[in-house]
Amino acid sequence: MSTDFLNSLKNRRSIYAISKDVTVSDEKIIEIVNEAVKYTPSSFNSQSARVVVLLGEQHDKLWNLTEATLKGVVPAENFAPTAEKMAAFRNGYGTVLFFEDNTVIEGLQAQFEAYKDNFPVWSNQSSGMLQLVVWTALEAEGLGASLQHYNPLIDQKVAYEWNLPASWKLIAQMPFGNVVAPAGEKQFQPLEERVKVFK
Repeated sequence: MSTDFLNSLKNRRSIYAISKDVTVSDEKIIEIVNEAVKYTPSSFNSQSARVVVLLGEQHDKLWNLTEATLKGVVPAENFAPTAEKMAAFRNGYGTVLFFEDNTVIEGLQAQFEAYKDNFPVWSNQSSGMLQLVVWTALEAEGLGASLQHYNPLIDQKVAYEWNLPASWKLIAQMPFGNVVAPAGEKQFQPLEERVKVFK
């Protein structure tokens, strides 16, 4: 029923207080990601999404790498809040990395010249849908997650560390884990200003 789906959307929030103490199996996490990648729509059925799931030490490695990168960008005297964020993400159980394969996008641009400028936009739209699907499915299993964007600062290091194809463009990072503290109250703008209905 649509009610179950909408309830899952309502319950999905940005959760920053996470821990490694999860009861969901690695197999279930991987199943969620696989199903999301398989069934999330894409323009022209391009299936350009690529995903990397980092668990355990590999997850920790990502946030160590990100922290080291940011130390070269954020002034030392202002680094404490950044270090706290990195520690919070590292406290989680895993991270899902979302990519789009530029080879697929460029192939479509060459094949359909009239839509050339649209394919990168459509690619990002499809990635956004995939991120929401994974995020909501993780929430339905009782896991908390948030969406981060440390790209393009970490792109090259991530590609090198996990030996990823050069055509994979990093879009977002989603650390997840057991929920330690709930999200705060969410504020909503009036729907009358955001939705118009014509009959």
